[in-house]
Amino acid sequence: MAPKEQRAAATPAMPNINPAQFAEMGQKQVEALVDMQRELIGIIEEVNREWASRAQDEAKLATEFAGKLSTARSVPDAAAIWQDWLARRMEIFAEDSRRIAADSQKFMTATARALSNGWTGGSS
Repeated sequence: MAPKEQRAAATPAMPNINPAQFAEMGQKQVEALVDMQRELIGIIEEVNREWASRAQDEAKLATEFAGKLSTARSVPDAAAIWQDWLARRMEIFAEDSRRIAADSQKFMTATARALSNGWTGGSS
């Protein structure tokens, strides 16, 4: 008889699960996920607008450069125009690098905030 008693004691007791609390917890997790997605999509849309504007600025620069180059009367004039264009391109490259870092930081901050607060049910 001793083995049967050991088996009965080895069976874990069912935890006391309240379905309403379980559903509420699930609802909070879904809401946190939706909030996180909404925030991340907002950041992505903002970044997209900024980069689209930046692409338009670069197209404008290329058009201006082509116009200036077409009016060059000598090789030194053309070289000066190229030098000005190259200097501006380097400035743009530096701006783009800063923008990429800033955009990445926005995304990572939002993700970290959402994961630390949203998944635990905390508030921002």
